[in-house]
Amino acid sequence: MRLAAAVVAAVLVVGIAAIRAETANRAARGAAGGTAATSGAPAATPETGSSPAATPAPVSPHGPPYAVGERVITFVDRGRTVKFPGRPPQPRTLVTVVRYPIAGPASRLDVHNAPLDRADGPYPLIVFGHGFEVTPAAYYRLLRAWAQAGYVVAAPVFPLENAHAPGGPNEADLINEPADMSDVISGMLTMSATRNGVLPGAVDSREIAVSGQSDGGEAALAVAYDRQFLDPRVRAAVILSGARIPGAKALWFPTGAPPLLATQGTADIVNLPKYTYAFFGLARSPKYLLRLLGAPHLPPYTGQQPQLGIVERVSTDFLNRYLKEDAPAADRMKYDGDWTGTARLTANP
Repeated sequence: MRLAAAVVAAVLVVGIAAIRAETANRAARGAAGGTAATSGAPAATPETGSSPAATPAPVSPHGPPYAVGERVITFVDRGRTVKFPGRPPQPRTLVTVVRYPIAGPASRLDVHNAPLDRADGPYPLIVFGHGFEVTPAAYYRLLRAWAQAGYVVAAPVFPLENAHAPGGPNEADLINEPADMSDVISGMLTMSATRNGVLPGAVDSREIAVSGQSDGGEAALAVAYDRQFLDPRVRAAVILSGARIPGAKALWFPTGAPPLLATQGTADIVNLPKYTYAFFGLARSPKYLLRLLGAPHLPPYTGQQPQLGIVERVSTDFLNRYLKEDAPAADRMKYDGDWTGTARLTANP
């Protein structure tokens, strides 16, 4: 595989202008008074204690919660092709929205093309896959919450499943998306190792997680646990209302497999809860299941409160525990994940 990376400078085949506009519009609505991802107390009662106080913006320019920078980067895999309607095959191109910590006080808005806060780097990497007929912009609150917590978050736009795909989204391309996620891992590591690159020194190559929602969750699950797509660089997986890719080989959970956090809305009628429960049941410890009681398929990961805030906190706790070796974060997961009538966390550490 030959992989190249460059900052996007023009409109590409997946409609990057529309993706930029969508991200900016969503963020502007939030900053203008919409519900912030972690603002306020959830409208539910935790089963253990009271809600933690909101973390104030740091006095120091370094440390979480970080301000967030955002860049759009293109990775091209010339060893694989994509076929758009009415066009000849072309190299598979992954327009990728990358968020990362920057110096300065935390705010609700990303700073486009800002320099990385190198004082605290390198940072763990999360590669996130979006669901069918959307783009990473739909999940911007969750993705920037991870960046605020001290992670580099890379979210590729899948060429044929995204909302702006030429000819309309095509779910048949799902089988190619696990390799897309591995491509982005490779591209991010190459970019980080390039002294004069876009984000030099950004990524800790030893601390990599994959995540995704719906079809993106299926792709991430395959990258972490399917022998056909397994990427040994992955050290943790956060699967949001996902499932096994239809027709793919059986999942593989050997001793030493990456720790798993699975989340599932119990009222999800798209990816039924039984699919999450099935792969969670097969997984070895450490594994965690966050059930969002009465929640549907997409809203808990894009704006529904208090569910989104719960997902943000529990997933960040999980990532801190297994990528940053923060042992007390396992206890915080239980605290943050059990909310009467709203969420229930099953923990097998």
